Amino acid sequence: MDMRVAAYAIITDETGRLLMAHWNEGRHRAWTLPGGGLEPGEEPVHAVRREIREETGYHAVVGELLGIHSRVIPANRRIAPSDDPLHTLRIVYRAKVSGGVLRDEVDGSTDEARWFSLSEVRTLRRVKLVDIALSWAGLLDRKKNPSLSRPRG
Repeated sequence: MDMRVAAYAIITDETGRLLMAHWNEGRHRAWTLPGGGLEPGEEPVHAVRREIREETGYHAVVGELLGIHSRVIPANRRIAPSDDPLHTLRIVYRAKVSGGVLRDEVDGSTDEARWFSLSEVRTLRRVKLVDIALSWAGLLDRKKNPSLSRPRG
């Protein structure tokens, strides 16, 4: 079994908008949280700061740990062909922008970075981690926003 450890961030602005990155890998496209895989020996907090900067252009201060999501992807459902399942550990933090200028990543796994209101997030094709992390951050009320709890990607 292969393993991938990644760190992501929930970043909101003063109006409550959520910063998201558009994941674009081959035929797979969906909105996700800024973040990504750890380099060998890299601390998760350093990884999420680096990924935020690479994917959005922003510098960030990383705050509280919101949770760690564990998922095993069967070999036949992996993006890259493999005979082995993939165990993913996704570490999610709360973070705040501390500087920089919004820009899109070039030549990476994401191709756009944007701010969205929570009502706009409902309409996006997004990875499941977005709703999981919004719930951990207390930003997802499934009773008031039932459609937000059903991701499309």
